[in-house]
Amino acid sequence: MPDTDSPQTRGISARAFLFIEGLTLRHRLLVNVVLHALLFCVALLVSFLVRFDIAGEIGGQWVTERFLPTLPFFVVVKLLIFGKMKLLRGGWQYASLNDVVRILMAAWWFALVAFLSVVVFRELPRSALRSVPYLTPYFMRFSQGVILLDFLLTVFLVGGARLGFRLYREQLRPVSAEGARRVLIVGAGNAGETVIREIFRMPVERYRVVGMLDDDPAKQGIFIHGVPVLGRTEDIERICGEEEVEEIIIAMPSATRKELKRVVDLCAGTKLKFQSLPGVGDLIDGRVTVNQIRPVDINDLLGREQVELDTDALGRLLRNRRVLITGAGGSIGSEMCRQVCRYAPSRLILVEQAENPLFDIESELREAHPDVPVKPRICDIYDRDRVMQVWQKARPDVVIHAAAHKHVPLMECNPAEAVKNNVLGTRNVADASCCFGVAEFVFISTDKAVNPSSVMGATKRVAEIYTQALNNRPGVKTQFKAVRFGNVLGSAGSVVPAFRKQIAAGGPVRVTHPEMKRYFMTIPEASQLVLQAAATGTGGQIYLLDMGEPVRIVDLARNMITLSGFRPGEDIDIVFTGTRSGEKVFEELRTEGEDIEPTVHPKIRIWKHRAFDWGTASGAIEKLDNLAECDEHERIVSALREIVPEYHPRGVPRSPQAADAAREGTAQP
Repeated sequence: MPDTDSPQTRGISARAFLFIEGLTLRHRLLVNVVLHALLFCVALLVSFLVRFDIAGEIGGQWVTERFLPTLPFFVVVKLLIFGKMKLLRGGWQYASLNDVVRILMAAWWFALVAFLSVVVFRELPRSALRSVPYLTPYFMRFSQGVILLDFLLTVFLVGGARLGFRLYREQLRPVSAEGARRVLIVGAGNAGETVIREIFRMPVERYRVVGMLDDDPAKQGIFIHGVPVLGRTEDIERICGEEEVEEIIIAMPSATRKELKRVVDLCAGTKLKFQSLPGVGDLIDGRVTVNQIRPVDINDLLGREQVELDTDALGRLLRNRRVLITGAGGSIGSEMCRQVCRYAPSRLILVEQAENPLFDIESELREAHPDVPVKPRICDIYDRDRVMQVWQKARPDVVIHAAAHKHVPLMECNPAEAVKNNVLGTRNVADASCCFGVAEFVFISTDKAVNPSSVMGATKRVAEIYTQALNNRPGVKTQFKAVRFGNVLGSAGSVVPAFRKQIAAGGPVRVTHPEMKRYFMTIPEASQLVLQAAATGTGGQIYLLDMGEPVRIVDLARNMITLSGFRPGEDIDIVFTGTRSGEKVFEELRTEGEDIEPTVHPKIRIWKHRAFDWGTASGAIEKLDNLAECDEHERIVSALREIVPEYHPRGVPRSPQAADAAREGTAQP
């Protein structure tokens, strides 16, 4: 005989069960009516059996004289009440405690109706009873104990059938082709309970929950849907080993990033994958499903709290105005486009040199914001004539200048290109903005412009100087503002995508220096704060964004390796390659001190910089213009130091071949 409990037999039974379930779902109302009618018949029949067996009348004529005359009344009225309570349309696979409560209420309402019917009928005068001689013997001798028994049996049979169907369905699910992964849930609160219920409801078994963890002493040892709470989060490594856990689901939607990082750090020596729930808002709104559980990302550990924006000020800056964004296809520029579209500009002009990123962001914006007119323009900002042509036709009210060369080692090897794009390109877009009446000009700068040690940082500082000097020039009506911030997570050329590739390749992960530290913020946060800074002040300011605490790059590497399901130093090695030309071990932000002023927003500061007169700034730019085609690193560095005396180059510039080798080994943090 075949093994009825074998995986093959169980799989065939499950598939047959799911086929029948799918068939019945197409005729849900009819099936529900028939099944409930049968259950009501059984409930009434058993009620009579129990009642008359107890009374010793099992051999009497109660079937024909009492049961059958009563049956239509019980079935029809119950169906009407259950239908009114929305119990004939629900899916039994989703049976819950709420369904049981509604079944209890529906059965109670019917019992009340039946009891009142008997009482009222018995109080009718004899003359009225002659009109219904068929029912008179029944109602006059009806046992009210049957109503009580029927009430209890209806709740038991209907509720039990629904819950039994759900239990049967959950136990007979086919296992996914990849097998069921052994899962440990961190968090035994409402979110954890929701996750377990959703896992049990999955049509295919992908997860097998072995236990839960929670730091609440009152929850230790309890069971939630049959799943035990095995201990505290500090026991996670031991429990994962004992239970052979393959995956961890962090069911703490309101957990801080510090708490998430603690859980990840506790698992640093294990080969586990981490999953997380959506935000607490989705949990409250009831939108959480197992399909929304996502891998824990490094952004979850490094990102910060949501930015609170002054939407009125941003609306005044952007709404019903023509907004032009340079570098619109880049990491920051594209996010700027998304944020600006939220405030309904009259037109959004996308300026980008690379055609593919421009096409991508244009297509995305047209689909997501069909009411915002989007105008893509391919333009190299170093081409002054093309810039003037674009500005003359677009006539923007607001310009957000995000286009720049940002990669430090590349700019050390190609300093003239940094001058062309970062300095002369900025001069072109700034001059065009003055010429064609732009009201607001926002220049996106970098923390590397603070006491720069690289060509990239120095050129961004020169661009700051030029725009600030232009702001103070008599007759200029455009308000020029600059915003500085550090690294953004996941931007093109940043360390995070480089580490991901190295981990995917099996390592090693290459870090330049064991003490290398960088500030990080998410791309949306940086973009929102840039817009908030742009809506502040009257022009001429350099704004500094609060970047929080710096992160050691080697710690970032370890966390990313752990989140990928590997063990740092065992499965994936970390190697140190040495600092590169132009790099600092620790970047400066200068967000505190006598020369720093607060603004109305807690995450934005103003740097009280020394003013540059127009003659000095324009003369220095002219010298750099003459070196735009120069390939001599020292001459360009010397010219940059004339206008940025705090620029102190670090490292020796390398050949392009050496730079290529360095890029293969590591990425710019």
